Amino acid sequence: MFITFEGIDGSGKSTQILLLREYLVKNGHKVVTLREPGGTELSEYIRAVLLNKKLEVSEISELLLFQAARADLVKTIVKPSLDQGRIVLSDRYFDSTTAYQGYGRGIDMEIIKKSNQIGSLGVLPDMTFYLKIERNVGIERDKDKDRDRMELSGDDFYDKVIHGYDQLAKNESRFITIDGNKSVKEIHSKVVDEVEKLINK
Repeated sequence: MFITFEGIDGSGKSTQILLLREYLVKNGHKVVTLREPGGTELSEYIRAVLLNKKLEVSEISELLLFQAARADLVKTIVKPSLDQGRIVLSDRYFDSTTAYQGYGRGIDMEIIKKSNQIGSLGVLPDMTFYLKIERNVGIERDKDKDRDRMELSGDDFYDKVIHGYDQLAKNESRFITIDGNKSVKEIHSKVVDEVEKLINK
């Protein structure tokens, strides 16, 4: 079972993944948690490049770097873990590419779709949680954080990203939208309810 979490920075993805992992492990499941980009030695090197605010990275270079990191992660960890019957939880996946590089950077959606197919090796999530918050909420939550290259892309960029996520949520049946302004406990309860439904199928 492959479950992904999406949303802009500050939406609470990391917190909810940790809570869900703890819940699933307590209930006897074997769980793997990942983040994108990252998770393998190669992918972590690529992550360092992508987030380095001293570097100028073109839109297409950015897209291809994300897909290279993803392909290595899927081949090295995601696919083997799923084949072993483990539950894989990922902080971001190819929906981030659609939202950030497609809607945010304005890269043609056909290019985005084809590159997502390549980068994911055809592995699709069973369920995707979209923690929806406004840009100003994310900024306030992360106000003490040293912002990386992606986070310095500006409000107009993030408005487009949020719009992209909203469109994905409308069009993808695996998307479950949760109000990220709710308490951590309320969000966790909703996540657990939906995951249990999926497990019971």
